[in-house]
Amino acid sequence: MFTITNQAEIQAPHTTGRRVRRVLKGLLYSIAAIILLIVATLIVFNWQASLRETKTRLEAAPQTGRFVRAGDVELFIQEMGPASGPTVLFIHGTGAWSEIWRETMVALAEAGFHSVAVDIPPFGFSERPDNFAYGRHDQAKRIIAVLDALNIPRVTLVGHSGGGGPTVEATLLAPDRVQALVLVDVALGLESNGQQQNGQSPILNGLFAVRPLRNAVIAATLTNPLFTKQLLQLMIADPADATESPVKMLQQPLVIKDSTDTMGDWLLDFLTAHETSLSSDPASYQTLKMPILLIWGDSDTLTPLAQGEHLKGLIPEAELVVLKQVGHIPHIEDVKPFNEALLKFLSEHRS
Repeated sequence: MFTITNQAEIQAPHTTGRRVRRVLKGLLYSIAAIILLIVATLIVFNWQASLRETKTRLEAAPQTGRFVRAGDVELFIQEMGPASGPTVLFIHGTGAWSEIWRETMVALAEAGFHSVAVDIPPFGFSERPDNFAYGRHDQAKRIIAVLDALNIPRVTLVGHSGGGGPTVEATLLAPDRVQALVLVDVALGLESNGQQQNGQSPILNGLFAVRPLRNAVIAATLTNPLFTKQLLQLMIADPADATESPVKMLQQPLVIKDSTDTMGDWLLDFLTAHETSLSSDPASYQTLKMPILLIWGDSDTLTPLAQGEHLKGLIPEAELVVLKQVGHIPHIEDVKPFNEALLKFLSEHRS
């Protein structure tokens, strides 16, 4: 028996194959175009960073502070209030610098306290260490070295967010030097095995290990002044509180040479470090005997209030003050009740 086959049926498989190839080819072209666009955009951001980051830290530092030698680096500090008053040392969080404490320092100075705020590297105007020593232990030694440089025998330490780890570490290393301790929405990352765990994504860590790619991403985000306001809004309860003043303040150090490259080194260390420290061991907190105040925003989404309550459980003697409708940065979002809580505590434990 003979079967008559339609010519269109014979050509159909070939036609379908050509269509599939055309679709795949178009898809590959689209992917290539997207990749090229992303690469071109990142190159532009890198170029803009090189144009922006032109000053040395000495040239860029404001006249409101000074540099002191603190161990392996020179740290930029700002001071207010009578030198004879009880000293309160402020340690900022990730991405900030000493200026973030200005309104609180003014209030304390008016109350007779000697306020000192320090830039913790790689942030602000302090010297960046050559060996990428950004762990809690290294930062804590710098905090203690500041006290030595200023001839301060005892101090109240106030640490915020990512500065909380170095603040607690310094307290545990030199408890006799710490009269009282204040922790504000601190990011401690406590683990039961006493190890500070950071980045856990092998893919992300691998990508950030490539310096040009890492720097391009950072130039487009963390050190990009166009992105500062958005980053701040992610940390606070009311986006309207990201006003021009705090945004400009946070942007100020972004003109320092190699800021993007330095930030990349810090970020890679942060993502890949598995540091064992005193402050990452929950058992260490039971040894803290000085007066301790915890201040927390009830709307904090970065370090939720549950973390503050957990910390309170580790230090039963600590006082926990919860600020209503406040996010991660109380001293910017609602400075008056923050200052009132801090001054009340300091006055009660004033030597």
